[in-house]
Amino acid sequence: MIPEQLREQARAWIEDDPDAATRTALTGLLDQAAGSGPEAEEAAAELEDAFDGTLAFGTAGLRGRMGPGSNRMNLAVVSRAARGLADFLLGELGGAGTEQAPLVVIGHDARHNSAAFALASAQIMTAAGCRVVLTDGHCPTPLIAFATRHLDADAGVVVTASHNPPADNGYKVYLGGRASEPDGRGVQIVPPSDARIAEAIAAVGPVRQIPRSEDGWELMDPAVPEAYLDAIGDVVLPDAPREVRIVHTAMHGVGGATAFAALHRSGFTDVHAVAKQADPDPDFPTVAFPNPEEKGAIDLALELARTLEADVVIANDPDADRCAAAVHDPHLGAWRMLSGDELGVLLGARLLRAHGTRGVFANSVVSSRWLSRIARAEGCRSATTLTGFKWIARTPGIVFGYEEAIGYCVLPDVVRDKDGLSTALLVAELAADARARGRSLVDDLDDLARDTGLFATSQLSIRVQDLADRDVMMARLREQPPLSLADSEIIEVQDLAEGSVATTGLPPTDGVLLATSDDARVIVRPSGTEPKLKCYIEVHEDVVADADRAALGEIRLEASAHLEQITEEMRAALTGA
Repeated sequence: MIPEQLREQARAWIEDDPDAATRTALTGLLDQAAGSGPEAEEAAAELEDAFDGTLAFGTAGLRGRMGPGSNRMNLAVVSRAARGLADFLLGELGGAGTEQAPLVVIGHDARHNSAAFALASAQIMTAAGCRVVLTDGHCPTPLIAFATRHLDADAGVVVTASHNPPADNGYKVYLGGRASEPDGRGVQIVPPSDARIAEAIAAVGPVRQIPRSEDGWELMDPAVPEAYLDAIGDVVLPDAPREVRIVHTAMHGVGGATAFAALHRSGFTDVHAVAKQADPDPDFPTVAFPNPEEKGAIDLALELARTLEADVVIANDPDADRCAAAVHDPHLGAWRMLSGDELGVLLGARLLRAHGTRGVFANSVVSSRWLSRIARAEGCRSATTLTGFKWIARTPGIVFGYEEAIGYCVLPDVVRDKDGLSTALLVAELAADARARGRSLVDDLDDLARDTGLFATSQLSIRVQDLADRDVMMARLREQPPLSLADSEIIEVQDLAEGSVATTGLPPTDGVLLATSDDARVIVRPSGTEPKLKCYIEVHEDVVADADRAALGEIRLEASAHLEQITEEMRAALTGA
């Protein structure tokens, strides 16, 4: 039996829901919950969760499981978000229904309901008085980030859940044009804009009373995607080698066609798609979780790479804003994925040393310190930011930025966000250059280690059933941090929540940093999206300048053992086990 208040809440939702499918689904849940037995209990639990608050609009916009209810992604929630965003923009900029009205670019991925959510947004924002450009079909997320800047739009919207499971969807918002400061044009929203948009969404009345236009928006001119392809092609040096065999997987997402077009235009023509993952499929049938970082996600790509004797595997996530690479590792005699930090360092070093790029090289606080060491050695500035590209991309003077979660910004004047497609071009250049020299990308990492020492990273995630347990573990760490890690004294403990720009270079954020006398570092922070506590662990091993491949192999094994020891000690320190 469900509470009468919840029953009335569900009935009110059904009355106001513009989508027949979710109305029917919610009606079925109510009927099922009125019965008895396990199925009724399951339906009641689903109803409780579906109306457990309102899906929060934050710095990533909206993201959650699809279905009926205020705590789900559905047409009603998206309709309110679209009207709220329109009201926010019109309140800031005015000009409703005129040539001075806010300009909004809207796109979507190929997930279930994405096209419908994007169309509803166009209808609602047009009716509200905004000028709207809607993509003609699905598109990669970086195209909307590009178009927001290219068209000098005041906002960009992408309906996507990126690499989340198939049951999820999301609503990602960029601000630009007159609605943001210069460093924030085409960047994901941050406070206080997110809170002000959320307030505007909360003020929207009944969904069925939101006006919708049947026409009046424009379809995106095909010249815009062409301009994007032209712009990202500039990341490749004209005289760089092009002979390289590439295996590409789009992970059932929307980046495949654009990736192939970009690679071919830039002269990389020996490119082979993983056929079973090349076309958009909202059910993601060949992967348990459509994220290149997840175990098994690129198994099909690695199998094809071994068959074709490829030089590199390039993997984009489903909305193509992230990029991963795998190579044959001469130390292991086998293929492996490069870590997000390893690829970030390779990309940054390539821009510094081969392209002569000068400016600020930025990465998030939980990413490796390796890039900053290399940038400083080359006479360039580095910057450390809070986690997420909404912060990385706002770095003044940025020329390259990355985060360890396989997100890279290689052309910030083109796309001021992570972009897996321009990154794929630079990865292709890296691999072609290594092949021309008879080497691998792992050999290039070894060269960087000879310059600065070897930095190696790993992560520990501790999942909790109750978020209060996460708070208990953070409090324990703050009150009783370990005295040493892997037999090395802890010489610094920073509570990042009490930090300041002056002392840490960062605004306050919930986290704790531990540093040891042998230059290992651990950062512990709660996950912003999952019930987890995450530890980002980094060790730094000395390498002599003339170390050969065998010596580097031994040092890599030592680094791996060092990481494992710290991981187990941190697990014990956090859980009290």
